[in-house]
Amino acid sequence: MTEACTFVIFGATGDLARNKLLPALYHLHAAGRLNRDTRILASGRRHQDREAWLAETRSDLASSVRGGLSEEVFSRFADRTDYIRGDLNDAQFYELLHQKLSEKQAYPTDIAFYMALSPADYAGVIEKLDQVGLLEETKGWRRVVIEKPFGKDLQSAGQLQSQLARHLHEEQIFRIDHYLGKETVRNILVFRFGNALMEPLWNRNTIDHIQIIHAEPQGIGKRGATYENSGALRDMVQSHLLQLLTFVAMESPISMAADALHAEKLKVLKSIRPIPADRVNECAVRGQYAAGTVQGQSVVDYRCEQNVAADSRTETFAALKLHIDNWRWAGVPFLLRTGKRMAEKQALVAICFKKPPQQFFRASHVHCEASNWLLIGIQPHECMRLEMTVKAPGEALDTRQTSLDASFRRADETVNDAYEDLLLDIINGDRSLFLSYEEVQQAWRIVDPVLQAWEKPENDLHLYPAGSWGPAAADALFEEPCRFWRNTLEPCGCGMGKS
Repeated sequence: MTEACTFVIFGATGDLARNKLLPALYHLHAAGRLNRDTRILASGRRHQDREAWLAETRSDLASSVRGGLSEEVFSRFADRTDYIRGDLNDAQFYELLHQKLSEKQAYPTDIAFYMALSPADYAGVIEKLDQVGLLEETKGWRRVVIEKPFGKDLQSAGQLQSQLARHLHEEQIFRIDHYLGKETVRNILVFRFGNALMEPLWNRNTIDHIQIIHAEPQGIGKRGATYENSGALRDMVQSHLLQLLTFVAMESPISMAADALHAEKLKVLKSIRPIPADRVNECAVRGQYAAGTVQGQSVVDYRCEQNVAADSRTETFAALKLHIDNWRWAGVPFLLRTGKRMAEKQALVAICFKKPPQQFFRASHVHCEASNWLLIGIQPHECMRLEMTVKAPGEALDTRQTSLDASFRRADETVNDAYEDLLLDIINGDRSLFLSYEEVQQAWRIVDPVLQAWEKPENDLHLYPAGSWGPAAADALFEEPCRFWRNTLEPCGCGMGKS
């Protein structure tokens, strides 16, 4: 059971709050994981009063919560919620908010402020909270939760950090990356450091290359205006995929405490070889989806989406090849790839092992050319799969590929949304799965040269048909022709095969 606190959600009528935060809080409430005195104070501009906001919230939850909405559970959930209408640019609103939170019998004095807002609003809201004394920790803790993106490049990230540092200590800032709340992602650490058998294999001596992939069939929906200012590299690679890379590549921390975990992740990011400005095209490929067919449905090209410029050069696909210059990973390429309007939804870490140094069957007709793969499925299939070569049944000495499959959960265990555990971590003050500013800063240093190169009109933007696996140009990132992108969890069948 967590301690009692007040959860203030700015932007409570926006998509993030409606689709992620409120369902997560409802699930925590239904499971009895919130202190009975914890309160939720939602803030927005759209609704006039609590009743109107609750009616919309009930409708949203009815279509999104696991197992369907329980009227009894929702009634008790509603008892711990309230709503305050206000304009974030109005100084008087913060005075009213301070008065409301000062009602000691109604609201616990430990307060978390969740910025479910446009990143452009973060600094202004935090400054105004400080002006009315709501960030002072004289009577309880104060924590501020910030969603990505943290800046849009290295310079803007530094400016935002300077603005926040005027009003908050680093320990009060929770930079959330919901990807790190996924159980499969956290299982990477347990799998690596909780099993001694993996350590001798987890290095340049046995691993050929590592792929980290996030593909989705969805387009940008109604996010055209926002996506035009971000693109795939900022939206996915700088945050989610680089964080996944640190989990795969880091050394064992001395503990799971936040400082120890952040220190090891930062070492990885600092060890990534910088991409020279004149060699970006050798290490990075960008693409944009054209019209095509996705899961049987015809879809328009990106430039025909709502609020997208007709001559847009924003990438909806990005692929990077990175090298980590340290003892463990010298010479092992890490290939990161993300894209929208891809053939299917797939997020996975694919680790390809080197072939044996000699063919045991070289004097026979048998050929064992298939590589061993360790596949860690993140979504939609949470699993761990080890592909290996075995003898096929029968008298003849033939071989085939098989796999050892492991599920991360039993059939009777439910899948929690990543936000549920992260919200509890905020309440408990556990920053281990949140980003330090140094991590954010170093991640921007890695991708900034690519962003700057892609701003130049002469750099290629490769079109790819919606429903494909991205532009063929991304295949050139592999250093050898026998290497291919691992698109799915299905067996390759041969070589380092294309699936």
